[in-house]
Amino acid sequence: MSVIYEQIGSWLPQMWEGLRLSMGVTAFSLLIGLPLGLLLALGVSSQSKFSRYSALTIVEVGRGAPSLVLLQFAYFGLPSTGLTLSSFAASIAALSWSTAAYTSEIIRAGLQSVPSGQTEAAMATGLNRLDAMRFVILPQGLRIAIPALLGFAILIFQTTSLCFAIALPELTSVAYEIGTNTFQYLPALTLAGLLYLSVCVPATLIVNWIESHNNY
Repeated sequence: MSVIYEQIGSWLPQMWEGLRLSMGVTAFSLLIGLPLGLLLALGVSSQSKFSRYSALTIVEVGRGAPSLVLLQFAYFGLPSTGLTLSSFAASIAALSWSTAAYTSEIIRAGLQSVPSGQTEAAMATGLNRLDAMRFVILPQGLRIAIPALLGFAILIFQTTSLCFAIALPELTSVAYEIGTNTFQYLPALTLAGLLYLSVCVPATLIVNWIESHNNY
């Protein structure tokens, strides 16, 4: 038993680097995907048919295709078009697309939940439609959407475990590599699971606290 504990201690530096990489992919995917999600939400709600159908196409493909397929498309498929991405860049590209597609619907639902009277009141004060959206509708709608967006951020962090399929040395990939080298798959994967939990459980508690204190 002590030998296993010593092995686990020796794995921790590698696991920690894998966890940092997973969190880095998550952070970049959210930084890119959330603003794109807002743009797509506005595009789907646009009165322009071209903007609406273009945004809908991007959203439906992003939501309909599994994240694993998007990852493999970004890493293996794009080189056939002349664009070659590293596993890190491909992971960010694929997960950003998935993030944008899903969060666009979350944001759109938040915007639609703002009472229509708010827009009418803003227009009555002399604001045009764009300013009413910027200063009245968006702040309220995004505030409503915050708990769901934070919950989705946790899901994207968990989804980074699929990046092992394109050779990204994130946490799950490191655990499999350790298991392959030592034949200690169960301890390695258990340690990886505990590291995921160390991030997801506190994050979930924070999301629940924000949701309970988010006065709509």
